Amino acid sequence: MSATTQTPQKLRTRKPLTVGTVAKNVSALVLAVVFVFPVYWMFSSSLKPQHEIMTKDPVFVFTPTLENYTTATGVDLFWTYVTNSLMVTIGAVLLALLVALAASFAIARMRFKGRKGIVLIVMLAQMAPWEVMVIAMYMISRENDMLNSIPMLTLVYFVMVLPFTIWTLRGFIAAVPVELEEAAQIDGCTRGQAFRKVIFPLLAPGLMSTSLFGFITAWNEFAMILMLNKDKESQTLTLWLTQFQTAFGSDWGATMAASTLFALPVLVVFLFLQRKAVGGMTAGAVKG
Repeated sequence: MSATTQTPQKLRTRKPLTVGTVAKNVSALVLAVVFVFPVYWMFSSSLKPQHEIMTKDPVFVFTPTLENYTTATGVDLFWTYVTNSLMVTIGAVLLALLVALAASFAIARMRFKGRKGIVLIVMLAQMAPWEVMVIAMYMISRENDMLNSIPMLTLVYFVMVLPFTIWTLRGFIAAVPVELEEAAQIDGCTRGQAFRKVIFPLLAPGLMSTSLFGFITAWNEFAMILMLNKDKESQTLTLWLTQFQTAFGSDWGATMAASTLFALPVLVVFLFLQRKAVGGMTAGAVKG
């Protein structure tokens, strides 16, 4: 082929740097350092010997040690707290997903009397601060003899994460074309089969984002566990972490190790779900 018949390729040109671009990049870098440095300092302090943590001048180069983690995990009932935290968190998230799938499908697909009122109630429940419900939850638990109960705490966390789960999944279900569901029904599927085979596989981003939000909310919750579960054997890592300094006096290394262990599950879940979850939170908020 001759040179005259070849299609010229477009040359990629770099956009010139402007003052605004440089300022944005610098601001992003500064914010990243501000947010990341406390986490780095917590983790590095958990690996330092005690005498290097309490120095007047910060120590950046040190010989790592796992002694602080041994001290933290050796506390009485530590693994009981871990088990309780995982049970109430995972249980609340699974229950919220199960109920929210049915509720969000009904809100997005069906037309019935009171539908707008239900949507409004879900929005109000999402915006309301749950701290104001602590006394009411305590009285309900006391009247039903369910204080210091893991199942009751799971139900409380389930109620806390349910509104966001319904609202987000409603957006995803509404974004799925009705024609896909109708085509499946024409092919012989029942409405339940059409939901399971057509709609449910398309809800992966929404399920990921709501699972991540629910996990973080239930894992970090403090006020409810403080009021409802006074018995040490029914407490979670959140309350144990606040008592750590009292238990060890001035052992900041063990305290930082405990904080790192507490943050680790959230980090693992986020890294596992982050690709789907980031897009899911944005999409579910604007669709429908």
